[in-house]
Amino acid sequence: MSHKGAAMIVSGRLWRAESSDFAQGWLAVEQGRIAASGWGEAGEPAAISPSGLIAPGFVDVHSHGGAGAAFTEGARAARTVLDAHRRQGTTTMSASLVSADLDEIVAQVEALAPLVASGELAGVHLEGPWISPQRKGAHDLGKLAAPTPAAVDRVLALAPGLVRMVTIAPELDCAEQAIRRLSAAGIVVALGHTAADYACFRSGFDTGASGVTHLFNAMPDLGKRDPGPVLAAWRDPRAWLELVFDGHHVDARLAAFCCEQFPERMVLITDAMAAAGMGDGDYTLGGLPVRVSGGVARLTSDGAIAGSTITLADALANAVANGIPLGTAVRLASANPAAYLGLGDVGRLTAGAKADLVELDESGRVLNPDLARTARS
Repeated sequence: MSHKGAAMIVSGRLWRAESSDFAQGWLAVEQGRIAASGWGEAGEPAAISPSGLIAPGFVDVHSHGGAGAAFTEGARAARTVLDAHRRQGTTTMSASLVSADLDEIVAQVEALAPLVASGELAGVHLEGPWISPQRKGAHDLGKLAAPTPAAVDRVLALAPGLVRMVTIAPELDCAEQAIRRLSAAGIVVALGHTAADYACFRSGFDTGASGVTHLFNAMPDLGKRDPGPVLAAWRDPRAWLELVFDGHHVDARLAAFCCEQFPERMVLITDAMAAAGMGDGDYTLGGLPVRVSGGVARLTSDGAIAGSTITLADALANAVANGIPLGTAVRLASANPAAYLGLGDVGRLTAGAKADLVELDESGRVLNPDLARTARS
């Protein structure tokens, strides 16, 4: 089949969303977007025919930093983070911010506004301050607060589309109203950093929440008599389930089990902090001192895990190494997170989507993080 007039034809084994596998096909790429696509051989010579597998660019909905920089440090630092993750195949990111005073959070969000407007960032994720003091993780206890109507007003007053996701502990005062207002405004609400029981967590989805911030972490464990938020999330088909597949946040066997059981809802995230792509040493997260040792980031104050040091390429490869089929792992790192955030033009290889093309080998290792750009150069 031919697509005349296209700037470039890419041919090879493409990821198929409907079956989460790979098959021979072609893409016509024009002005940075997929103009047409089809299965089988292209009807005209291809500009590039990689030997590896062609997947959509990865989509990271929960990341704080990388390459020694953090999203809290402004637009210049944010571009450093984006470049570092893009070199590993992550072509779409939202910027996660940790708990701080609301004035500081608003200033941090506004500093990132130009990157959201330009499309460099998919939006901002507020992981705090509306989280439980009992399950604060690596957040500053003194910065936590309830999602009062006045606080929600401040967030809703920001430019539309700037704040794309907010994490809320559903048991907090004012949480129910906040979840309703934010979700009604088109902001994705994720439940997390919570001490909620099963019923309370389930009620958060009834109210309008649609995701879970790093499943298992910063929440009660699954118990035989008190199953808590984990079972509530598993049983609710409305819930997208974030997972840090680094072997430290969650045992790899349990992480793999979740990917096997819920492939249509599982979302691989990095929760990466500044040390991603860097070595062991001393860093900060939201102003709190962090020590990275053996690739594991922990607060120096109490030893709490303080984000990860991985990229989504690492998470995908970890999933494959633990028995998840590569095509399924690609879904968890691209199509699922795109759907979670409501991003209609990424995470897929069909007409109208951005030509974010990543080449992988059979083990999930990134061979080329930007096929389309390579072909144009």
